[in-house]
Amino acid sequence: MSTAPDAWWRSAVIYQVYIRSFADGDGDGTGDLTGLRSRLPHLASLGVDALWINPWYPSPLADGGYDVADYRDIHPAFGTLDEARKMIAEAHGLGLRVILDIVPNHCSDQHVWFRQALAAGPGSAERERFVFREGKGEDGSLPPNDWHAAFGGPAWTRTADGQWYLHLFAPEQPDLNWDHAEVRAEFESILRFWFDLGVDGFRIDVAHGMAKDPALPDLGLPEFSVLTAEGQDDHPHWDREGVHDIFRGWRAIADEYPDPRIFVAEAHVRPGRLAAYLRPDELHTAFNFDFLKSPLEAAALREVIDRTLADHAGVGAPATWVLSNHDETRHVTRYGRPHTGVTTPLGNDVQPSDLALGTRRARAAALLMLALPGGAYIYQGEELGLPEVEDLPEEVLQDPAWERSGHTVRGRDGCRVPLPWSGDTPPFGFGPAGSTPWLPQPEDWKTRTAEAQEADPASMLRLYRDALRLRRRDPALRGEELSWLDSPEGTLLFARGTGLLCAVNLSARPIALPDACRPVLASGPLGEDGQLPPDTAVWLHRD
Repeated sequence: MSTAPDAWWRSAVIYQVYIRSFADGDGDGTGDLTGLRSRLPHLASLGVDALWINPWYPSPLADGGYDVADYRDIHPAFGTLDEARKMIAEAHGLGLRVILDIVPNHCSDQHVWFRQALAAGPGSAERERFVFREGKGEDGSLPPNDWHAAFGGPAWTRTADGQWYLHLFAPEQPDLNWDHAEVRAEFESILRFWFDLGVDGFRIDVAHGMAKDPALPDLGLPEFSVLTAEGQDDHPHWDREGVHDIFRGWRAIADEYPDPRIFVAEAHVRPGRLAAYLRPDELHTAFNFDFLKSPLEAAALREVIDRTLADHAGVGAPATWVLSNHDETRHVTRYGRPHTGVTTPLGNDVQPSDLALGTRRARAAALLMLALPGGAYIYQGEELGLPEVEDLPEEVLQDPAWERSGHTVRGRDGCRVPLPWSGDTPPFGFGPAGSTPWLPQPEDWKTRTAEAQEADPASMLRLYRDALRLRRRDPALRGEELSWLDSPEGTLLFARGTGLLCAVNLSARPIALPDACRPVLASGPLGEDGQLPPDTAVWLHRD
């Protein structure tokens, strides 16, 4: 199965829309399709190629929409299916592709299938669509095995009739049984439904978790620790070979369309395993969590970049690069801490952050990311330099990790606070004046609104816009070649093609720039002698 070397998705910059927090069109405090449609010109002017929309389906919102009750409709708080059709057409009219989230590992406990399963009882055909088992112990009062859920607590919940059902995440998210033919056929139908409406692709949630060992063996771990099969070659529910047969079937469906649709994997796997998901007859691209979680240190970043490019080249797939998303602490905050990598799950890092330092480093990281070969992802608000909101009142926290951890893990709400668009006071243009966003915005975000940054040539917004314009215009930045050049310790220097260089100084002292080069775009002011200061990046053209 061949792919055109210039296919749009191989070098696409994709903007992640967490719809609940993007823009509120009706004033109820929740982002919606009306708000998203009104802000599509912002995305077009930013210079991205596509938008990826987090789940917009009907859902009780036990996990921010990743508990789907109906895969073929729109949550009433977000709008209607007709509005979705219009949004897709309007995005295409602006040159923007549209990618949706699909959540195949689990559904909502309010999904019609699960309600039917509870009503039908043990041994029924309806329960075969899920993972129901008898419990252990004389009276079956113990869970079937020792697996733990990602949000804390056991991965099993007992029903009124005594059986237990599996949920690798929250109890409101029962896992589907992907060994069942009806489950596979249903999701193939769902894919076609949205592809036929004009959607250009899907990001696959928990792509590495859909296949389970039918024996459901104990793991022998004291608690849930990671989303990967770390330390285990044959993990019973992460990164099993069975997922690849599923994705080969999905790829065949995507390739049926005259303008082939695409898939993006969210797969938390061990180093060296991601390429298996990107073979020519499987998925197109995957998120690069190793890059996102890496410390902002030259040696660590180069190791991740080299390994990523080598692994992807082996299967002919493009790399992708990402700094933040809706599940991780925003990188402006991470980069202002003593340790700049992702060290704790679900927003539970309590180290203080120097936001001025973090912003300076985030600007440099943006130029690094956008200079690398392959695709890139921008999480909403990243182009505004938004930090994590770490002082949300406990009474407003909604991430299931907060309750499931016994109020010890604050969760991911701090990276999901609604965007500031304009004005000097909340809701900062997120919704109509006087409306109250579903999560409170910091008062000091008035300097970070899109409106305020439009007028500032040194703003984060202008940096992103300039970088994306140059990336689109320069053929070297759309290619897939990278050549490392010698540079001092603590720095990175590489060439893209024959004419463009990227230099990143992550050391503690200024460095000289290469001879016979002129700066094109810098993340911050260069030294008076033309040197590159610490925590600064620059794109250069060879004369």
